[in-house]
Amino acid sequence: MAKLFSFLFFCFMAIVPSFDANVKESETYWQEYMKTLDAYWREKAIIAEKVNKEAFCPDPYALSGNLTSSVSEIIFGSKGRRNLKGQKKGPCMATNPIDRCWRCDPNWEKTRQKLADCVQGFGRNTVGGKGGPFYVVTDSSDNDMQNPKPGTIRHAVTRNGPLWIIFARSMVIRLNQELIMTSDKTIDGRGADVYIAAGAGITIQYIKNVIIHGIKIYNIVVGSGGMIRNSEDHFGLRTMSDGDGISIFGSSHVWIDHVSMRKCQDGLIDAVMGSTAITISNSHFTDHNEAMLFGASDGYSGDQIMQITLAFNHFGKRLIQRMPRCRWGFIHVVNNDYTHWEMYAIGGSQHPTIISEGNRFVAPNNINAKEITKRDYASEEVWKNWQWRSIKDEYINGAFFRQAGPVLTNRPFTRKDMMSARPGSYVGRLTRYAGTLRCRVGMPC
Repeated sequence: MAKLFSFLFFCFMAIVPSFDANVKESETYWQEYMKTLDAYWREKAIIAEKVNKEAFCPDPYALSGNLTSSVSEIIFGSKGRRNLKGQKKGPCMATNPIDRCWRCDPNWEKTRQKLADCVQGFGRNTVGGKGGPFYVVTDSSDNDMQNPKPGTIRHAVTRNGPLWIIFARSMVIRLNQELIMTSDKTIDGRGADVYIAAGAGITIQYIKNVIIHGIKIYNIVVGSGGMIRNSEDHFGLRTMSDGDGISIFGSSHVWIDHVSMRKCQDGLIDAVMGSTAITISNSHFTDHNEAMLFGASDGYSGDQIMQITLAFNHFGKRLIQRMPRCRWGFIHVVNNDYTHWEMYAIGGSQHPTIISEGNRFVAPNNINAKEITKRDYASEEVWKNWQWRSIKDEYINGAFFRQAGPVLTNRPFTRKDMMSARPGSYVGRLTRYAGTLRCRVGMPC
């Protein structure tokens, strides 16, 4: 009887997550949502669509190759010798090319905006608030949605023009409603423990140039909506927010780096409605069902311009699925550590291109969940033509990647570009410091 109960319980747990679909995947949702956009938001949507198309890279293979070359340089050096062994004992803890760009500088606090020079991948041109003044958040409250109090994060992100937002001290911020950002902003949590928790999440809608770095986001819930300010000169009525930790909606040039995220009511990070030029790197994700949604609707072909790099992230304990789940677009998944999933790791529909390169996949013990990939709403006769390729990934505990589409024989890589040997085996080192960092003034991070 005990064995029967265990078997039935396991089956129930395996099935339940699939019942909880992301709300943005409903065509009815989009029809109703578009009705809510007033003239202000419709104008922003038109401008954003033009900017997003300009951000689209016509040769994504070459761009992904440049990132691979940088990783190779860190691991093997210019003379081909391995560089990572014993790195933790040295004065600088950086173990991948993005971190190596800034973490070794003991004066990082005085040169904070140098961080904007370090992004790689599809979000490579993201500058955030570089060149703008610093804005110091001194108040953790979030009580006035229309006229936010100076010194709060809501007041900071709704200012016009570039700003580099930092924090006077460690704080827990409970957002009463979604935090709607304006373009050209950096949220930089280095030097403090900054938590966005137990409230609404962050919305990046119809804007460009946003960096979010060094904060923790967890226990995010749906916001009730209402009159919410989204810039210095506009506030308007918003419907209920989705419950995403970070929602990227029709936006471009976005870099999310060294964040720690868990337990959001909807997705951890969703990118939809033609968002592109995005890099998500050095982050740690745990305790979630549907982690990432890239492209929300099978019927929205505007997501064909979506280009996203996932690099040096750790997908950790108690994750179930969607790391990410993709539609349309081009997704480069490079040197991530997948140590936990319960259903699958990478999925999609509507023929996205997914290049999985140098990742480590550790399958669960469940014999029925060893496959890394999952295709939705298509027969094998259809999805066999989708380009899903695995290049030098490492498979552990029976994990396997079901490849499809043409082999990448025409990639514009030289021998220097390609990581040699078994690059997936180096992922533990490359992702060693995924998530938020404890940065102390006067010392390398």
